[in-house]
Amino acid sequence: MDSQANTSSRDKILVAATKIAQAHGYGGLNLRALADEVGIKAASLYHHFPSKADLATAVAKRYWEDAGAALEALSTKYADPVERLRRFPKTFRTALENNNRICMCSFMTAEYDDLPEVVKTEVQAFSDVNIAWLAKTLIAAGAVEAKDAKKRAHAIFAAVAGAQLMARGRSDIKLYDTLIENYRAAGLWPS
Repeated sequence: MDSQANTSSRDKILVAATKIAQAHGYGGLNLRALADEVGIKAASLYHHFPSKADLATAVAKRYWEDAGAALEALSTKYADPVERLRRFPKTFRTALENNNRICMCSFMTAEYDDLPEVVKTEVQAFSDVNIAWLAKTLIAAGAVEAKDAKKRAHAIFAAVAGAQLMARGRSDIKLYDTLIENYRAAGLWPS
């Protein structure tokens, strides 16, 4: 039972920390405020995560692992790779739908110089997972040759993350949708 309680507390901490990081980045992760939000004492938080870097590392790792699982679920649900590519931007739109937050790893990437090395590694893994999935899916869709897949995947990833950032800056999710449609119309990815 104690193990279950620890897992539950740890999960609650990670969920709350992710929401904070999506809204305020690494710099906005205040451990005392996080403990208050979760309803635990700060000492209990330190039991699970001895430092802010440990917490941010766990949050970023879980974030990219969840993103990878979501992309694989998308691949399983939709056999047509073009349809999977059409649906990819929705994975970023979801954060905007949640009180105008953005991708946590995009936010932390903007703070890259201030991140501990262990956090940087996990943040980079998020981009790597997305780019690898995009490249594989672009090849499967016949949109690019294998030699050009990673280059196109980088462009799509950057465009989607940029659209999300612009939409957040205006608190306008419709702007995100418009930008994504503009990218499609310009031929950035198959439509």
